Amino acid sequence: MLEWGTNDTPNNGRVALVTGAARGIGLGISAWLITEGWQVVLADVDRERGSRVARALGDNAWFVAMDVAKEDQVSVGVAEVLGQFGRLDALVCNAAISDPHTPPLESLDLKRWNRLLAVNLTGAMLLAKHCAPYLRGHRGAIVNIASTRASQSEADCEAYAASKGGLVALTHALSISLGPEVRVNCVSPGWIDSRDPSQQRLEPLSVFDHAQHPVGRVGTVEDVAAQVAWLLSDAAGFITGQEFVIDGGMSRKMIYQD
Repeated sequence: MLEWGTNDTPNNGRVALVTGAARGIGLGISAWLITEGWQVVLADVDRERGSRVARALGDNAWFVAMDVAKEDQVSVGVAEVLGQFGRLDALVCNAAISDPHTPPLESLDLKRWNRLLAVNLTGAMLLAKHCAPYLRGHRGAIVNIASTRASQSEADCEAYAASKGGLVALTHALSISLGPEVRVNCVSPGWIDSRDPSQQRLEPLSVFDHAQHPVGRVGTVEDVAAQVAWLLSDAAGFITGQEFVIDGGMSRKMIYQD
């Protein structure tokens, strides 16, 4: 059932569905879009936290509980959004199992592999499948949140890297399948400090952490949110099938440093 924050009356503005929206990057994206006049439906598997966050965001924030790896929940959730608003203009696929590390390959069981790929990759496909007809009607846009680990991984990250690499490939394919009515892009964050502000205050990042990036600081949730908001705007109307890397130049530095 669709729940709302403090306003149960749609204002007939643009509607965005953001998954994995109860914390971190998803929450930052939702908050940013609301400031730009969007009506945002936050989707998350954590019903209690998601409902609380939607209420805290105030007017133009709604919540729907959804496990993106389960097609019945995706179908029902999208139907509820359409029942409430009668339209859908944007989809942001941020829901993911975010810890990139799994057991060493020899100990990685298939159940854990399948669940991670189901949430991180299959979920984005299911959401695109069920949202596409309505996005087409409003010449909408999809933004998938990938990761720089799709191309620069590390030990014991096989499942996560595979899922995010697949998400980049899915983005390219969807841009062709759904164009020109629907633009599809992805944003690949690198090192983003997505912790709650209280955690950031308790454990501030070191000078060394900031020095790893040519811009001199670690990325923030707002850096990603601003990029997503731009990709959903008319200003990006000629942009589709692209991957936008947000890592402060760190990957270039890691490759080319002496």
